[in-house]
Amino acid sequence: MGFSKQRRYCIVLGLALGATGLSAQPAPAVSGAPGSTILIVGDSLSAEYGLRRGSGWVALLEQRLRQEKRSAKIVNASISGDTTSGGRARLPALLNQHRPSLVVIELGGNDALRGLPLQMTQDNLQAMAVAAQSAGARVLLLGMQMPPNYGQDYARQFEATFATVAKSFKLALVPFMLSGIADRPDALRLFQNDRIHPTEEAQPMILENVWPALRKLLP
Repeated sequence: MGFSKQRRYCIVLGLALGATGLSAQPAPAVSGAPGSTILIVGDSLSAEYGLRRGSGWVALLEQRLRQEKRSAKIVNASISGDTTSGGRARLPALLNQHRPSLVVIELGGNDALRGLPLQMTQDNLQAMAVAAQSAGARVLLLGMQMPPNYGQDYARQFEATFATVAKSFKLALVPFMLSGIADRPDALRLFQNDRIHPTEEAQPMILENVWPALRKLLP
């Protein structure tokens, strides 16, 4: 029997709740060929939580780049449980150290689950976009959605936050990085036993959600 839309979206809620409770351990940097640098700043969704090393969507992105013979180095600076405030605080040093040509921002879900004001989330995302663009990097923003039990208005406002920032600063946007994963009838099949984090099977699907927008930004 399929799950209701509300129940399926509750998986996304659990994912963000679980991420806030994880220790703040950075994901290992993933290196590719010399050339342009892609910096990933995210939370547990990008930090390979509960997965074999090298099986997360960021590692699969490195493989895709090699297959297409694109010269690029990937730096995965994702930390489980991170918020936009944490990403904003860390970003200047990361930009100075790695000099990326592309910055992928995958943050925001934990802000909402911690009850942080949406305006704060928007301000932090905007500050990160400005910092990255000022450093000469293009920016890809990965959006997240909240389950309807948070209230339809809140869910719409949260989703709109990513679109607003992307439009204001002319950023590339993936509206919902878990599209086709957290909102499908058999969604539980694509999550680990904790019903919080996507399985290894789901990682190629995340990459397919991200790749079309990211590819357009590559040199």
